[in-house]
Amino acid sequence: MTDRIAVLSTVKRTVKQFAKSAEDVVQRLLAAAGARQSESRLAADSQAYWAGAGGDRWRANSHWRAAHVFDHDDLWQRIGHDHLAMADRGARMIGFDRPWSRIVDWGCGGGANAVAFAPRAAEYVGVDVSAETLETCEKEVAAVCDTPFTGLRIDVDDPEAVLRRISPPYDLFLCFYVFELIPSPEYGARLLRIAEQLLGLGGAALIQIKYTTGTWRTRPRRRAYRTGLAEMTTYTVPEFWELATACGLTPHSVQLVPRNELDERYAYFLLTKP
Repeated sequence: MTDRIAVLSTVKRTVKQFAKSAEDVVQRLLAAAGARQSESRLAADSQAYWAGAGGDRWRANSHWRAAHVFDHDDLWQRIGHDHLAMADRGARMIGFDRPWSRIVDWGCGGGANAVAFAPRAAEYVGVDVSAETLETCEKEVAAVCDTPFTGLRIDVDDPEAVLRRISPPYDLFLCFYVFELIPSPEYGARLLRIAEQLLGLGGAALIQIKYTTGTWRTRPRRRAYRTGLAEMTTYTVPEFWELATACGLTPHSVQLVPRNELDERYAYFLLTKP
């Protein structure tokens, strides 16, 4: 009986993976044929997905500690630990020795990064689409330090609202596992300009994207948000480097992670505001 259950479980996973792959192919073929959805439509679909708390898949995508994907090892804690180590290495490399007194965490999710970075800050701002996620992040921060946490809920179609609610300058701008979820590559320029406006002179940003290898399967998907949210937006490495420069930020380095426990094709950019 045990062997039968194991076989059925394997078959079920295989069928789901095949269906997901087939769905992705269909949607990309439609996009390639010119049936792209508008940025406003994708922004609305994104808002609908992230604003309402859902089941375990939603919690996993939002990086809540309570998601089942984080049950069996220390992956949730390692996310923030690894990113903090990356930020420390980058700061040493460029001689960024100022305190991280004020930090903005764009797309803070359930706090996997906040619990690592907040103890180093005097003020921590988490930005997210979901009010429930912001509450979860605040609780996680409170469990590890006394750093004041400010949660800002935004709508996908108006990220610039943050600029009307908090006052720069900030020392560090963090953005992990967000750019692949945004409606379009063009939308990414809006976030980079926001980062530039929030940072003080000499402030730093650590921003992760998902990069395309140039194949049609890794290009921006541009339609059917809910079934392909983690493939919605990609950039080539030179493309994002140049985009950041055009938005007023100076890139210093990029670290590529072809695959890890979460996904694949990650690129981490270290930037400063000159």
